[in-house]
Amino acid sequence: MEVTYTSTRSRGKAVTASQAILQGLSDDGGLFVPTSIPSLPVSLQEMAEMSYQELAYQVMRLFLTDYTEEELRDCIRNAYDEKFDTGSIAPLKETKGDVFYLELFHGKTIAFKDMALSILPYLMTCAARKNRIRNEIVILTATSGDTGKAALAGFADVPGTRIIVFYPKYGVSAIQEKQMVTQKGANTTVIGITGNFDDAQTAVKKMFNDEAMKNRLSEAGFQFSSANSINIGRLVPQIVYYVYAYATLVKEKKIKAGDRINITVPTGNFGNILAAFYAKQMGLPVEKLICASNENKVLFDFFSTGTYDRKRDFVLTSSPSMDILISSNLERLIYRIAGNDPDKCREFMKALSTGGEYTITEHMREGLSDFYGNFCSEEETRKTIHDVFRENAYVIDPHTAVAAGVLEKYREETKDGRLTVIASTASPFKFNRSVVEALTGEKSEEDDFVLADRLSALSGVPVPAAVQEIRTSPVLHDQVVDAPDMPAAVLNALGIRN
Repeated sequence: MEVTYTSTRSRGKAVTASQAILQGLSDDGGLFVPTSIPSLPVSLQEMAEMSYQELAYQVMRLFLTDYTEEELRDCIRNAYDEKFDTGSIAPLKETKGDVFYLELFHGKTIAFKDMALSILPYLMTCAARKNRIRNEIVILTATSGDTGKAALAGFADVPGTRIIVFYPKYGVSAIQEKQMVTQKGANTTVIGITGNFDDAQTAVKKMFNDEAMKNRLSEAGFQFSSANSINIGRLVPQIVYYVYAYATLVKEKKIKAGDRINITVPTGNFGNILAAFYAKQMGLPVEKLICASNENKVLFDFFSTGTYDRKRDFVLTSSPSMDILISSNLERLIYRIAGNDPDKCREFMKALSTGGEYTITEHMREGLSDFYGNFCSEEETRKTIHDVFRENAYVIDPHTAVAAGVLEKYREETKDGRLTVIASTASPFKFNRSVVEALTGEKSEEDDFVLADRLSALSGVPVPAAVQEIRTSPVLHDQVVDAPDMPAAVLNALGIRN
């Protein structure tokens, strides 16, 4: 059955998967959503015997129906290869209390974004061929820390593409920044902004919807696309690892096929947990989706009250990839619980844009029953890193710690102790300063690479190659602009005269 994609904000003509991936964002500013959610194609028992690559094909072929089998298998083969430091691609680590950490950080940039951004360049260049696109594709991306590097690594020197990444200059970890500003590739541009991630993301969305700018790009032989999780080509590959985690639990006889599990996800932009929601809609036996926020707890407040309110102070935390007040992918969930009504969804998004908030109806709130939301303070996050290591000799990063801390709150509140998978979204070495301080209880003035060595000694885990290789790498990108100057910076990077 063909699955096509429509906008969350209008009733325009549906597009194919490859067209949605190429566009990134709908012309009306909405996000592309599948017109139907397919069911899992084979039994969970059969999936338990599949490799990650084979399972990826079985899941992704249901959503990317205009890709041929040869095209899709080729994309998967090129994406999930020796770039990952483990053959299983996404291994599970068991800890006490029936808690399993789904390690999504074994790719090139040691963060979960590698899971989707390793394949997106192949899906996109294949889509360009399929749709006879002659323009050079400009990947325009705002990052809160991890998407940027993973996208840069994926698209570096890919023919027919350029990639421009904006990041908050003072809102990412030192390792995250060094990973980005040392990125090689003749088609890569990295620019810091003086604002926060929401400022960068808002400016990027405006550029996507700026007809005059799109025309200028087209005249110069370019067109925009996105590597953020607003791109459906990012979201579909993320569904795979939740299905794979369940299949692995069945294979290892931790559960029987059909047993229901919980999934806990640290989230800011809502894409990673939305992928888990789609997996549940496909038939994956999931009881509760536990949405974990840091002190920027806009999602927790939304699940608690039904009101999404971005009008609040922005907090810089030790889990910077979650320092977000505008959770873009929540729009896809709003569309669904509004009965797939783009008119209603558009009104909510307009209210958010103009007034900074919206409140869903009581009927729509009933559609949130799959979710539980809570948050962890900075102190709770540090304590969780310390406690998980003390109890399991297992070290986790601050984002994963937020998820583990919220799971503990959920269990205390509900007495639901069923087996739970936690999405472990980054290597602790990406945030070694925060992790070392949590483990030792001491503030450190040491260099981040010295701290990486200390963390290795404390944990017994070798420093990842992704950190080792940037120790002495030269800075290749040092531009910083104010958010209002981002469009001019894009034109300049592309050699288009202002």
